[in-house]
Amino acid sequence: MGSRSVTFCVSQELNVPFRVKVKSLEGYKPLLKYSERIQDPRLTQTASNVSPHSDMLVSVQIFDDETGRILTIPEFTPYIPFKNLRKWDHWLTLPISISQLSLSSKLRVILWEYDGINKIPFFILQTSIFNGKDNLLKRGLESLKFQYDDLNSLTVIDDNKVSNNLNKYYQGEIRKVDWLDEITIPMLEKEREKRSWPVGVFVLNIEFPVFELPVVFTDSQNTDTQLNIPTLNNSEFNPELVTYNNTNKTKISLGDKYNSTLKFYDPDQFNHDPIEEKFRRLERASKRSNLDKHLKPDAKKRDYLNKVINYPPGTTLTPHEKSSIWKYRYFLVNNKKALTKLLQSTNLSEETERTEVLELMDSWAEIDVDDAIELLGSAYKNISVRAYAVNRLKKASDKELELYLLQLVQAVCFESLSTFSDKSNSEFSIVDITPSQALSISNYAASQQKQINNFINSSSISPNAETIVISPLAEFLIRRAIKNARLGNFFYWYLKSESSDNPYLDQIIESFWSRLAEERKLDLSEEIKLVDLLRECCNEIRKLKESTSKKQDLLTHLLTSRVRQRLKHHPTILPLDPDTLVTDVDPEASRVFKSSLSPLKITFKTKIGTPYAIMYKVGDDLRQDQLVVQIISLMNELLKNENVDLKLLPYKILATGPQDGVIQFIPNDTMATILSQYSGILPYFRDHFPDESNDLGVQQWVMENFVKSCAGYCVITYILGVGDRHLDNLLITTDGHFFHADFGYILGQDPKPFPPLMKLPPQIIEAFGGTESSNYDKFRSYCFVAYSILRRNAGLILNLFELMKTSNIPDIRIDPEGSIQKVKERFNLDMSEEEATVHFQNLINDSVNALLPLVIDHLHNLAQYWRA
Repeated sequence: MGSRSVTFCVSQELNVPFRVKVKSLEGYKPLLKYSERIQDPRLTQTASNVSPHSDMLVSVQIFDDETGRILTIPEFTPYIPFKNLRKWDHWLTLPISISQLSLSSKLRVILWEYDGINKIPFFILQTSIFNGKDNLLKRGLESLKFQYDDLNSLTVIDDNKVSNNLNKYYQGEIRKVDWLDEITIPMLEKEREKRSWPVGVFVLNIEFPVFELPVVFTDSQNTDTQLNIPTLNNSEFNPELVTYNNTNKTKISLGDKYNSTLKFYDPDQFNHDPIEEKFRRLERASKRSNLDKHLKPDAKKRDYLNKVINYPPGTTLTPHEKSSIWKYRYFLVNNKKALTKLLQSTNLSEETERTEVLELMDSWAEIDVDDAIELLGSAYKNISVRAYAVNRLKKASDKELELYLLQLVQAVCFESLSTFSDKSNSEFSIVDITPSQALSISNYAASQQKQINNFINSSSISPNAETIVISPLAEFLIRRAIKNARLGNFFYWYLKSESSDNPYLDQIIESFWSRLAEERKLDLSEEIKLVDLLRECCNEIRKLKESTSKKQDLLTHLLTSRVRQRLKHHPTILPLDPDTLVTDVDPEASRVFKSSLSPLKITFKTKIGTPYAIMYKVGDDLRQDQLVVQIISLMNELLKNENVDLKLLPYKILATGPQDGVIQFIPNDTMATILSQYSGILPYFRDHFPDESNDLGVQQWVMENFVKSCAGYCVITYILGVGDRHLDNLLITTDGHFFHADFGYILGQDPKPFPPLMKLPPQIIEAFGGTESSNYDKFRSYCFVAYSILRRNAGLILNLFELMKTSNIPDIRIDPEGSIQKVKERFNLDMSEEEATVHFQNLINDSVNALLPLVIDHLHNLAQYWRA
């Protein structure tokens, strides 16, 4: 680097959201004495008065210190139950870019706690976003020390050598050495956590993002200025002042020559070590392949390899683990689970490695479907790898394919032109190519080249076509969708609901439509017209600013004059359930729900004579609910494959667009309604299926349905982190089926404070006959069995979520990586079978004994009452 240059970036050009990580809170305030608790019991409702590690939330927002203007809404940390220390370790992204910040922008951090009724502030802190001395954006760790009873005591502390070294390490000033850091960094973190503070003194640890380059504040007036650094010669260099070459001659103080704040950045510090890179290439040179073919690991090494191979999907392998997998790749050729780990260990941009691995894949043991799905994720861009995965999917049945279809449609988005156009990875796009061009591609193994040519030649595409919108996965799905009408129905609607966000999917729809038989085109056209008609009816009713009864009259008129007339001449397949042909509509059994969106319950008459009720909604994105119900259906099939039928009742949902969709309507009653009308669940069952010979007064098969379905949904909603659970979205049918509705919050998201990990209302335990009853024991046994089976299939579920990482599902889009990590954490894959059972037993105990959910349910019911 020249003496007159310095590498940095300016804040004005950094159009990325500002982020801050809330790490942990150290310290506790004086706890209440027992005499104080007796004199004023209300004080005990504030948890920090009685516990040194009480639960808290943290909110952050940005304001301007000069004008006092609040620049962002507050962002909150998720609820995390604390045990030994208050630790969040959660990144919060604020809705403002770094380019919009000024020197007077400050971060306001509020610690919140719960006093039994309301969320109240524990302490309010403020800290600058830019350093006052050098105008640099803060980087790395910062500790804010304050006294609980002194609002003016806030200081930024930096009095610990361990903290200083850790901060330098996280900022990149200390070079990272993976094998050494794995040992030393955890030890230093533990040493740092041993800091002790007097009672009443707290330290909040936060972390600012560390960018590759230092970020210097600039405003719009100085965006074109250039920093002029004199030569670093003591006789010539006066570090007191450095000037910008502009008309304003802005001056920046750099301190004296012995304590200068000027720092030089080494742009090569994050690049690959050339020595290590050379070692890797030598280690994997083609001349070593013959030697590696005969290598066999000893017993200790085999155990190590099995441990690595059994890592859950999404685990990042260390360089040593990658090296071991590569070294014994020929030995592992019969291990079907090892292929994905080998591909993670391979640099497919290196021609020698790529060629060898692609040839090796031909002789590899056939992988399972869950591993094939992993190879269709965004991490695998090599067209031959994806084609290999598609070949494995060809052996899946139509029923099995339907369970994964939603995610496979999402995976097609990875195969657009942008995904395969990186020439540095020796990959090509199969958009805009002809067979003659494909024959000239020489970067792949001969067997893979032949496969690609066969694929293109077997497609219904002209050899001279200028534009081909096709890929191995898209072609496979189109062909299967053409052969199976049910599969084709869902394939079309899944593509349709996502196509507004991805124009590439429109091209796939066009290709699919052009190959359909005329009869199938006609059936699908009628479905589209029916959905359009329902959308028109719903929009007209929503626009009517009248009472619900007036809207009901309009619905009856629209169903009679429009929908009935259409179905009378054109019986239509129901998009939600392609096995159902609707021939008429029943206006008397249809109604308008009392809601701001005015969803419609529409009851159709079918060809076989049975009614089929649906709910149609406009103005609501149902894709998240559709995903959850699809995962529940998949889990139900996984359980049934193990001969475990938990009587789950996953109702059908189909998003017909980004803001509308259809929901199957299953006759049910909410728990809130049942408890208000019957004062319990057992009287509700007795009213419909009584049995005086039974101790509970309910027919045994009804109670069996109830116990099993409660167990199934408790396990599934725990794994999926379903939030916002209250008595209005817990539903029960008269024959004992229990199920959940409204999946607006998943993966740990919840609008209520301190949500429980699992929702198990005491009224359900009471319906079992109490915690000492045989039904309660059955319930726990079903929970343990279901959790064990789903843990064994965790790889498939995690891979399906991985394919949804780039989707527009709201609770995944918030934090794509974190959302998948949350599902992985709920599986507790690092636990043994016995440990997992004990863990779930503790979850049940905590849920049964929890008091806060009862309070929240009561408040929710009260709010519903006043709203009504």
